[in-house]
Amino acid sequence: MNDKDYADAAMAGLLAQARKQFGNAIKGFWFYDGDPCPGCGFPIDVMPYKGQDALSLNTFIYRPRGMLIGYFLCNLCAQQIFKAAERNPGVQIPLHGVIERNLITAYHRYLASQDA
Repeated sequence: MNDKDYADAAMAGLLAQARKQFGNAIKGFWFYDGDPCPGCGFPIDVMPYKGQDALSLNTFIYRPRGMLIGYFLCNLCAQQIFKAAERNPGVQIPLHGVIERNLITAYHRYLASQDA
């Protein structure tokens, strides 16, 4: 199984979970498999987690399309978000907005390429 297969399998599970929570509002999923990191522009890399290398798999719902968008973050952005969540659980930081704007732009480019 390659990285895309793992990501697709993980996204299928996250999609099922999102549909349980949000019902028909979730139409499907799209995975941003681009490099660089949608938060900072650095390459996607692994981060240490419980003594092993891990990737930070994340999602958000792009409400206008009902699309669950999945993505990886670089170690720096993932650590920044994790540390902020420890200080203020459930509170988004400005980096979240940057990530979402970059992913929405990438998703629109993807949709445009499908129409071509």
